[in-house]
Amino acid sequence: MDIISDGHTLVLQGSFDVRSTWEVRNAIYERLEAFDDDVVIDMTDVTTIDATALRLLAVATRAAWLSGHHLTVRNPGPAVRRMAHLTRLAHAIEVERVAATA
Repeated sequence: MDIISDGHTLVLQGSFDVRSTWEVRNAIYERLEAFDDDVVIDMTDVTTIDATALRLLAVATRAAWLSGHHLTVRNPGPAVRRMAHLTRLAHAIEVERVAATA
């Protein structure tokens, strides 16, 4: 798992699973403490995800909301969306809305 910081955005690349949750957790909470803006997790290049990683995102989303922020996931791929629905955590993670193109 590679984590690239770009201001209030974290770009995740690779396999997001139990082995990388601690590193991602620390990066998310550092962003929430460092910025007054909302935090965006760009998951465009996340190839696989497991239930532990999704739980981390759900808990971080709730923690951000309780502190007056938003944690938004950008571009979750089909594997991420499928696992979110299988684990029933899709409702607990805020996904960035994208305007439809004509």
